[in-house]
Amino acid sequence: MALVLSALAMSCSVSYKFNSSSIDYTKVKTITINDFPIRSSYVWGPMQTIFNNELKDIFANHTRLAQVKRNGDLKIEGEITQYNQRNKSVSSEGHSAQTELSMTVNVRFTNNIEHKDDFERQFTATASYETTQSLASVQEELVTQMVKEITDQIFNATVANW
Repeated sequence: MALVLSALAMSCSVSYKFNSSSIDYTKVKTITINDFPIRSSYVWGPMQTIFNNELKDIFANHTRLAQVKRNGDLKIEGEITQYNQRNKSVSSEGHSAQTELSMTVNVRFTNNIEHKDDFERQFTATASYETTQSLASVQEELVTQMVKEITDQIFNATVANW
């Protein structure tokens, strides 16, 4: 019995990636992340800065890639194309009960080492708030939440290869 368990234990191996990415650092060493301008008709000023900082931070914190201004092995660019709010649900009295914010970002990813990985894609996130609250009172928190979700989606699509 001990021999069987020993053989079974030796045949199993566990592999962990501590950097949350599947980057071949022998080939890919740099990344260029351009600032994303807002191209949406509805705008909240700080959204652009929050998004650009979070996108750069996620790559700085979860990869060993050097961020360079141009000619990176990987390149991420795009624009914030939509920022909208709409009524999500109606109360029993017929009034709006919840409002949903949504944010969409168009991303162009170029892998200068493996161009087969290149893509252009949109990423969207939503967040809701009670209409008893003002947008001004919840906007920063909800935009930060949506930005985190979108930058996670971008990170996963570009270097995590799930």
